[in-house]
Amino acid sequence: MNNPPSSPESWHATTIILVKKDGRTVIGGDGQVSIGQTIVKGNAKKVRRLAKGEVIGGFAGATADAFTLFERLEAKLEQYPGQLLRACVELAKDWRTDRYLRRLEAMMLVADRQVALVLTGTGDVLEPEATERGSVMGIGSGGNYALAAARALLPTDLDAETIARRSLEIASEICVYTNRNVVLESIP
Repeated sequence: MNNPPSSPESWHATTIILVKKDGRTVIGGDGQVSIGQTIVKGNAKKVRRLAKGEVIGGFAGATADAFTLFERLEAKLEQYPGQLLRACVELAKDWRTDRYLRRLEAMMLVADRQVALVLTGTGDVLEPEATERGSVMGIGSGGNYALAAARALLPTDLDAETIARRSLEIASEICVYTNRNVVLESIP
């Protein structure tokens, strides 16, 4: 049985990738938003700067839910300036225990100069597994495709931005819910 267009199960859209390499962190995302089998927007911006540009983040999931979480993260970052990990742990606690926030369906990748994290509604605050060449994380419907591509490209001489862009392009060739309208933000 098909889900009605407004049900969360029928919303697909997004590939978000995080690449850390050679002291640079990049978060990139595609721009496609779909409801069921219909593309409703091709140039959505799912990657943005937070905390006066000191933090970058990208989201996968319901847009309104993600904006709510970005606002909550901004508030936590004001409460704990320069402490992204602490702010994320506090947000994850709220997300897990607050009756309203528990219903939010989104995931986030966030990073500053020191740390990169994935946040989930189940209370997870996870750092990417680091290798000698860097680290990568991916979320969203095409996240695993982009993650695989980024892992394959990490040992090459390509920089973090090029790896993020290329991995999103590869994901767009495989995942029907991912397009080539890429937005990248980076922290040197």
